[in-house]
Amino acid sequence: MEIDKKIITLFSSIVALIFFACVSQAFFSPSKGQIEAKLFTVNKGEAVKEVASNLKKENLIGSPSAFVIYAGLAGKYSKIQAGEYLLSSQMSIARIVSVLSNGETAKENVTIIEGWDLRDINGYLVDKGITKNNDLYLLTGTPAKKEYNQNVEKLIQRFDFLGDKPENMSLEGYLFPDTYYIDKGDDAGTIVEKALSNFGNKLTPDLRNEIKKQKKTIFEIVTMASIIEKEVRTLKDKKIVSGILWKRMVSGMRLQVDATILYEENKVGLKIYTKDTQIDSPYNTYKVDGLPLGPISNPGMDSIIAAIYPTATPYYYYLSAPGGETIFSKTLEEHNYNKAKYLK
Repeated sequence: MEIDKKIITLFSSIVALIFFACVSQAFFSPSKGQIEAKLFTVNKGEAVKEVASNLKKENLIGSPSAFVIYAGLAGKYSKIQAGEYLLSSQMSIARIVSVLSNGETAKENVTIIEGWDLRDINGYLVDKGITKNNDLYLLTGTPAKKEYNQNVEKLIQRFDFLGDKPENMSLEGYLFPDTYYIDKGDDAGTIVEKALSNFGNKLTPDLRNEIKKQKKTIFEIVTMASIIEKEVRTLKDKKIVSGILWKRMVSGMRLQVDATILYEENKVGLKIYTKDTQIDSPYNTYKVDGLPLGPISNPGMDSIIAAIYPTATPYYYYLSAPGGETIFSKTLEEHNYNKAKYLK
């Protein structure tokens, strides 16, 4: 009798192990299929059984029943969220339920490069299929133009650092260069807000206090930083160029920066000729005193730091040699000699 009980107990244990092995296989092992992930949509209001059925149709799971049962056992039955998800048949039912219930929607990375202007960003977003042509300008304002934009005015109310931006100017200069992750289907508005929030976080209280201490505005710093971003590469050179440009302004010299003209004329990497320096434009720093009308690019942190903390030197001139080296000069005569030497 005792032996029979042991046999029954052993048999029951084996059955239990087999059952749990089957459950584990169903819930925690991936279904067979393609490794490549695919977009899967959960529509608003869809029942769990319908979601399970659609997952099966897409060959993402093997058993709809197992999906429904696990969702119930895990307490996730009513927590499946609508959205677009990146799923693979190599994911287990447990993992898929977790992704859908936590709202881990598919993300798309958007990278704004240091030195890009609004035109560059607009073209990039169009190429990625996030926006249609020039839609970005409806949110940021048009580059190189001073015009009223209701959306920009609304953003000024939300982001305090835009408070000293001249009226009717675009958001050029404030879309901080970085990689941003957005949900599939998000529009440019999400990117603009993320970039502005990032800018606000990067511009720490210490930096803001230093700007005030220097009796400058954030807008002036951003404008100067946007010029520095287009002119030189390294932080060391950026700080020296910053010192040169601020010094020119104080001494009454004009900035005479080619990049500001290229921005206004929407030209990239082209040589500036004498006739270009004669155009009437608020971005022509060969003719206007001080800074141009506004920023000419969206600068990275090094350029912003350089604009705030310039390096004092005896130099008044600089040029970029073909290899990327920055050549500095104290006098116009020395500068002209260097131009003849390095820019043949």
